[in-house]
Amino acid sequence: MKEFIKNWGIFFVLAALFIALRIFIIVPVTVNGHSMDPTLADGQKLITYQLSNIERFDIVTTKEPDDLDKLAVKRVIGLPGDRVQMQDDVLTINGEEVDESYLEPYQQEFAEDQLQSAYSYNPAFQEIAENADAFTSDFTYVVPENNYFVLGDNRLISKDSRAFGFVDQSMIEGEAVLRYWPLNEISTMR
Repeated sequence: MKEFIKNWGIFFVLAALFIALRIFIIVPVTVNGHSMDPTLADGQKLITYQLSNIERFDIVTTKEPDDLDKLAVKRVIGLPGDRVQMQDDVLTINGEEVDESYLEPYQQEFAEDQLQSAYSYNPAFQEIAENADAFTSDFTYVVPENNYFVLGDNRLISKDSRAFGFVDQSMIEGEAVLRYWPLNEISTMR
């Protein structure tokens, strides 16, 4: 028995550490849908870190409050206690204007052709874009304690806190830290 432990003990310890790491700390996730276009595309694969301290603009995986079986990938916009407002495609948080440069590619396409070319794969999305007055509809919310306000980057078609409400802290599964698929698009999420 001592010989077996001597030869295989390290292997079993490493395997147990890997399994614990995979179950409790690092979780792979597949992006499902187009709500995070163009930042993240449908079918891309991410690594999420479950022990992260969630900050504004982090991309997170969260259960949807209106359907706890669904896991969504969204961007944190409002932290607990924040007053979040969108007016004429300008985001303000607690009265301060906030730059959302990650939205520029789709905002520019919206200005050019109301995203008709970007949405050529889906006539329903084209119709939504064609009838939209702004890339992000106006809103004002005050985020309750222990909750977050999340949005998809593809604001016209994203189902997010504007539809399903605030996300309780306990529903956030982790922060997306790495895109690992497709291989030619491997990158960190910062």
